[in-house]
Amino acid sequence: MKLLSSKIKNNVLESMIKIIDNDRDKILEANKKDIEAFNKEDQALLDRLIVNNSKIDGMIKAIAEVKQQEDPVGKEISNLTLDSGLVVTNKTAPFGTILIIYESRPDVTIEAAVLAFKANNKILLKGGKEALHSNTILEKCWHRALEENNVSKDWIKLLHLQREETQEFLKNPPEKLDLIVPRGGERLIKFVKDNASCAVLVSGRGNNFLYVAQDADWTKTINVIVNAKTHKISGCNALDKVLINKNINDYEAKVKELEVVLKQLNVSIVTDNNIANLIPENEKITADDIWYQEFLALKILIAEVSGIDDAIEKINTYSGGHSASILTEDTKKATTFMQQVDSAAVYHNASTRFTDGGQMGVGAELAISTDKLHHRGPLGLKQLVTNKYYVFGDGHIRD
Repeated sequence: MKLLSSKIKNNVLESMIKIIDNDRDKILEANKKDIEAFNKEDQALLDRLIVNNSKIDGMIKAIAEVKQQEDPVGKEISNLTLDSGLVVTNKTAPFGTILIIYESRPDVTIEAAVLAFKANNKILLKGGKEALHSNTILEKCWHRALEENNVSKDWIKLLHLQREETQEFLKNPPEKLDLIVPRGGERLIKFVKDNASCAVLVSGRGNNFLYVAQDADWTKTINVIVNAKTHKISGCNALDKVLINKNINDYEAKVKELEVVLKQLNVSIVTDNNIANLIPENEKITADDIWYQEFLALKILIAEVSGIDDAIEKINTYSGGHSASILTEDTKKATTFMQQVDSAAVYHNASTRFTDGGQMGVGAELAISTDKLHHRGPLGLKQLVTNKYYVFGDGHIRD
């Protein structure tokens, strides 16, 4: 795709803001059809599927924020004049075509596309069948915004493919794909990685841990655990596992207090054998697999650890590499934890719910990357570019 000027891209985004705002009723009506056809038992997926006026406001805000951000394309990273006389300039450049595969969330149809488009990438959107009506109306909004500014509709396209068709598309894409971003659970990520023929950037899997150190402030601890677990159970930054140092003062009383608080909030608890001795009226771990699970539900696992090294080892063994937090009043201990835990975001005395582009100062995000190449954490506008070397010579040849 050709490079579009910042003015043209921003004009498209301005048109999109007006179109979404004017078409609220149509968007809500389309979403209503999706909700009526959805299995209401999966609360986390339902939370992601629902579109209301507040979510539409969020879509508009995301577009406006991206519109205001500086165009990330063509920025100079380095400029060197070598002894040979060659001038070597490194600049940011678009990826090309990005395919994002996601489940349930119609707002991704806006946030993913606006970021990719502003970064001069063509984007292909493969949403889940449960959000078909919502995604279709939002694609129509995008196409109107593009056409109003004499820009091809091909920049933003919704793919209508069944699972078998998606598999074939990934293996033998009818057009060049430069990057695929799967946003969803383990099954989706594995499906994409098994079938893709280009680079895949893994995103969306949580399984986040929190370690309560021996000197943790218990009031802070309770508040952080409750927020991280219950604030939004469908978020990939929600808390799943709590590791408590067995040497904490009033250990048994504090574990029982945590149980009471969580039960009052309808959170189901799973325990290891040691914690089960303190709060026996809960489900116990029966298989090691549960340590790898992202719950996406009002469910939490509480386990005992002997100290910080034990906690770090467990987190690095089982977590999804997304977010991890330590509760401690010892900054040296916090630094050790944050340096040694292998996660995209590490926290000291704070909820994992802050792993979010908007909350971390990045702005709207395409995804939360748990990969290490080319970027880790929230993928905002600045992260949706690659780089290119421009080398200027005057008949130079290499000896």
